[in-house]
Amino acid sequence: MDTLDKTDLQILRTLQENARLTTKELAARVSLSSTPVFERLKRLEANGYIQKYIAVLDADKLHRGFIVFCHVKMSRLNRDIAQEFANIIREIPEVTECYNISGSFDYLLKIHAPDMKYYQAFVLNVLGTIEHLGSLESVFVMDEVKHEYGIQI
Repeated sequence: MDTLDKTDLQILRTLQENARLTTKELAARVSLSSTPVFERLKRLEANGYIQKYIAVLDADKLHRGFIVFCHVKMSRLNRDIAQEFANIIREIPEVTECYNISGSFDYLLKIHAPDMKYYQAFVLNVLGTIEHLGSLESVFVMDEVKHEYGIQI
């Protein structure tokens, strides 16, 4: 594993704020020339520190602003069932995040939908068809207080 120096960390912080910066603009912000910044970027990408560059979209404007956190309890769980569940969930576009969790439930899903009616049909026609799914508990988001896309480094 590499060690990151303060310049690497500064590059990562800067990119979390604005990933559209050109190499030249990024270099100016971290007080280096373009060539070493380009080489550091390639290393950070190759070593997996930067996984991808994305655009953050407005879910409300795209009529997907109804957010639900869905707790999933499987009727039984083993390695094969967990793998099958993960494969199914990865193919469902409404599920934007999925975590295997500890506690009373096995998984936590974050789901984007247009409205409650859509979500009801989604539960019945999509999630409800998953084999070994035992129960669901839905928590509906009323207001987003904080949503950070980056991580503190």
